[in-house]
Amino acid sequence: MDPATIIGIVIAFGSLYAMITLEGAHVQALLLPAPMVLVFGATIAIGIAGGTLRDFVTAVKTLPGAFRGKTAKPQETIEKVVELAEKARSEGLLSLEQEADEVDDPFLKGALQNIADGTDGEELRMMLEDEIETKARAGRTGSRFFGQLGGYAPTVGIIGTVVSLTHVLENLESPATLGPMIATAFVATLWGLLSANFIWLPIGTRIRRLTDLQTEHMTLLMEGVLAVQSGSQPRLLGERLRAMVPAESFKEKDKQKDKQKDAA
Repeated sequence: MDPATIIGIVIAFGSLYAMITLEGAHVQALLLPAPMVLVFGATIAIGIAGGTLRDFVTAVKTLPGAFRGKTAKPQETIEKVVELAEKARSEGLLSLEQEADEVDDPFLKGALQNIADGTDGEELRMMLEDEIETKARAGRTGSRFFGQLGGYAPTVGIIGTVVSLTHVLENLESPATLGPMIATAFVATLWGLLSANFIWLPIGTRIRRLTDLQTEHMTLLMEGVLAVQSGSQPRLLGERLRAMVPAESFKEKDKQKDKQKDAA
């Protein structure tokens, strides 16, 4: 699990709380039901209205992943593929069926089962590419939906402020209450800005980044298993797959290996 999103959002709201406390204000002044209901409710409703119900359902399904955010490490993926290549060369492609039963990755599991079943290489490539595209499309839909919420929220907040100010102008005969009423009116704008920049936009960006990483992982697996099917030499296959990944991805793993050597 990569808790970056949770940590970031908590720190952002924590910083806001610290500012409010240092200013001598009260958090309760911001926790007003009316503006929060308008900003969150109307923003989500407008987001749904801007697409289809299927888009909304797809976006909701991508939301848990934004907080869990577990990403595969390229080095471990490559090592696994090389291990499969060695087994296929020594025991044959049918041995991959046993490996398919032991792996947790559903994408890799399906690919290995198809190889063991004798699926043609070109046909298998098309199947895997379609699966990658379907997964990426779902991620793009989720990222776009939450990004749009981030665009709508500030405007909805302004609408809430205008509505509240209209109510303020109806009560000009009570000067003593004008200050608190005006302050309350701007809470809607504040929640519009907060929800956009502290919640919706970070989640949308996070989903897009995780989608990119997952697509890279699945592409790496696809090229690897297809090479295994074609009988590629394991060492050369490992070098080829390493060339597909930025060198920075291996630095942490290399440091761990150096520490192990020094300890030995």
